[in-house]
Amino acid sequence: MKKITQDAGRKQLGDFAADFAHFNDDVLFGEAWNNQDIDLKTRCLITVVALMSSGITDSSLIYHLENAKNNGVTQKEMAAIITHCAFYVGWPKAWAVFRLAKDVYNEKIVEKILLCFRLVKKMKLLKSILLVKVTLHLYLRSKLVFLM
Repeated sequence: MKKITQDAGRKQLGDFAADFAHFNDDVLFGEAWNNQDIDLKTRCLITVVALMSSGITDSSLIYHLENAKNNGVTQKEMAAIITHCAFYVGWPKAWAVFRLAKDVYNEKIVEKILLCFRLVKKMKLLKSILLVKVTLHLYLRSKLVFLM
């Protein structure tokens, strides 16, 4: 099994919460996620269920839904698990998780998001080029005004 590593804690928190970042990156992901007593697919499902039962529907749940999908949890399995858990953790929590899971398992939406990111990258490049052109134009215009 490939060793799971994580550096999100250090990247996002840095020195602000160095101990928490250490526990997140080195203990949770470095040790707990690499424990061989539970297979990765099951660990992914347990994590999604734990987040769902806690009512956490932020980017961490999206990350773990994607992780579950990438580790072999099918859309059908995910739907069945969320439905089963709904009876124990609450119907509104299930609805919230379904909204996110539906996007994660919908390839067309993922493709659209990737396309949007590519377009934004191109737009930033175009925006930079445009900004240089406008700046140059204004600079030259100011020189002309100054000379007149």
